[in-house]
Amino acid sequence: MRFRIMHESPGRMRLRADMRSMSLRQADLLEAWLSAQPGVDHVTIYERTCSLTVLYHGERSAVCRMLSDFTCEKAEKMTDQQVHSSRPMNREYKEKLVFLVIRYYMKRLLLPSVVRKAVTLFQTIPRFAQALKVLASGALTVDVLDGIAIGASILTGDYQTAGSVHFLLNVGETLDEWTHKRSVEDLARSMSLQVDQVWRLDAEGKQSMVPLLSIVPGDRIIVHTGHVLPMDGILEEGDVMLNQASLTGESVPVAKRPGSAVYAGSVVEEGSCVLRVTHEAGENRYDRIVRMIEDSERLKSAVENRASSLADRLVPWCLSGSLLTWLLTRNTARAVSVLMVDFSCALKLSMPLSVLSAMREAGRRGITVKGGRFMEMISGADTVIFDKTGTLTHACPTVVEVVPFNEENAREMLKIAACLEEHFPHSVANAVVKAAYERGIDHREMHSGVEYVVAHGIATKIGEKRAVIGSGHFIFEDEGVEIRPEDQARFDSLSRSVSWIYLGIGGILSAAIGISDPLRPEACRTVRALHAEGIKKAVMLTGDNSRVAQAVAGELGIDEYRAEVLPEDKADFIKAEQEAGRTVIMIGDGINDTPALSLADVGIAVGSGAVIAREVADVTIAAEDLGELVWLKRLSDALMRRIHRNYRFVMGFNGALILLGAFGLLAPAQGALLHNTSTILLSMDCMTRLLNEEEENIQ
Repeated sequence: MRFRIMHESPGRMRLRADMRSMSLRQADLLEAWLSAQPGVDHVTIYERTCSLTVLYHGERSAVCRMLSDFTCEKAEKMTDQQVHSSRPMNREYKEKLVFLVIRYYMKRLLLPSVVRKAVTLFQTIPRFAQALKVLASGALTVDVLDGIAIGASILTGDYQTAGSVHFLLNVGETLDEWTHKRSVEDLARSMSLQVDQVWRLDAEGKQSMVPLLSIVPGDRIIVHTGHVLPMDGILEEGDVMLNQASLTGESVPVAKRPGSAVYAGSVVEEGSCVLRVTHEAGENRYDRIVRMIEDSERLKSAVENRASSLADRLVPWCLSGSLLTWLLTRNTARAVSVLMVDFSCALKLSMPLSVLSAMREAGRRGITVKGGRFMEMISGADTVIFDKTGTLTHACPTVVEVVPFNEENAREMLKIAACLEEHFPHSVANAVVKAAYERGIDHREMHSGVEYVVAHGIATKIGEKRAVIGSGHFIFEDEGVEIRPEDQARFDSLSRSVSWIYLGIGGILSAAIGISDPLRPEACRTVRALHAEGIKKAVMLTGDNSRVAQAVAGELGIDEYRAEVLPEDKADFIKAEQEAGRTVIMIGDGINDTPALSLADVGIAVGSGAVIAREVADVTIAAEDLGELVWLKRLSDALMRRIHRNYRFVMGFNGALILLGAFGLLAPAQGALLHNTSTILLSMDCMTRLLNEEEENIQ
């Protein structure tokens, strides 16, 4: 495709494509292709005029080469992803608005008065029918106000006002619908896979590109490096490294080999694979997440429901005000002016748009919120409860100290411990084996007859002596291992801030190995920042012993902690906090956290937590950074400030319009115009970003 430069300045270029017309598909391909090129910051395509604007950094010549190399065919081949945009919807609504304006002014300028009145009467019949239908159901809504306003104008012979009001109502409704659909589509598109075509492998081994919707369970598809898995399935061929951050929050790619189950939304970072599909398009895990986001308006916040309820409750008052105005002034125009200004549109549109905008903003940051009411709860929360392991810590135990007893050597004791633990791949055992490896200790077999006691430790024989390793309860109470009197003081001085496992040989304590699960570096900062954002109480619940819990709580500035708790204990604690009148956020990552996550006012799953924890949670955070909790709290607070500001504006501005209309200072058409204009401007403001750069920065 050839382009002609129309205007340029440093870092910016405006061009026109050398073609008579540009289709929506061509515009989408051009925008997607250019946006993916290195050095291009932003691209805007104007398909009607076949022109585009490119913002870039770097060499101008590089941009020119990119443009000269572009063809739609090349762009189609370079990606197997469908290019989606709101361009078709925008064109549809723009054309609808243009048609409304042309039809209205053609009617006013070209039709005789008698015909114009007949057309107005015919066009307004649907509004009368809707008003009667609502009245028949026993309700009073804005549809009734609109029907009465237009009907009153027609009955008094003011067909021009009736036509103008009908036209402005149509324009307002079209703009409202457009704004709302665009907001929902942007949110859904930011979460969707956007895959349209895939490479299918037939029984003879031939490859062909086919539409995604034609793929059925049992088909085999090929996915290459850099592409997204479009469907759930079983890996049949190829070893690949998958980035599953969009589903699990794992920041590190995961190795997958033939026979592994893989899920749509994962990205192939290394290698290529053949995938046997197990679910139809639209039925895989990622598509279910997208549908959840699109349906999330069902989980409206209380403030949204209050706005909708308030708008409906104000309708009778508007109707009464109009009737009172007519009784006092006997002026139909004034009465109609009062009817033309209702609170419903602005209240019912701006509140959901604000919530959708906030959810979209969170989605771009890798945070999935399953409904607006959860953001309201986060804003009003006063208590945050953290699970410890895997949430405040990395869930990666590390050996921090080896203390020998009975005149033994620390390296030799670690060697024996690693030799025993390497047979049992739980996290603590892995930590011991890893510590030996890092210290260059070779731990060849030196024992026989290993016995594993679940949740306690390991017993074996080294020569003729019985060797045991495990918890203090197992070593000292079950096995009766003794501490030499000369070692007692040293044993008593062991740090209380780490967990210890003990090694006993021949019935005598031979070593203590200190295990620590390192805290996330941002954990302390996050707790402090949450307090600054209005959280009054931070609590830590853990299954660890009380000594470790106390040390961690003190280091992080936690207000309260509970140690050695079971999953049901966490749920009971949350229930008690709620009964005390507190709004509780629970943050966890494991299967054992799911009862608490589901019971809390807001359950948040972070990082690479268990699948069931993420599905039960109301909010999931992909990033491996607790600081995102602070950002989410700020976003929720900003959302509530915007909603309350909108309340004040709608009530104040529309109330002023009603008074101006009642006093005859505002004609019905002018009132409708100002009302609809304010609603659209308010809606556009609701779609802007909630946080500024300073608030985005988490210290």
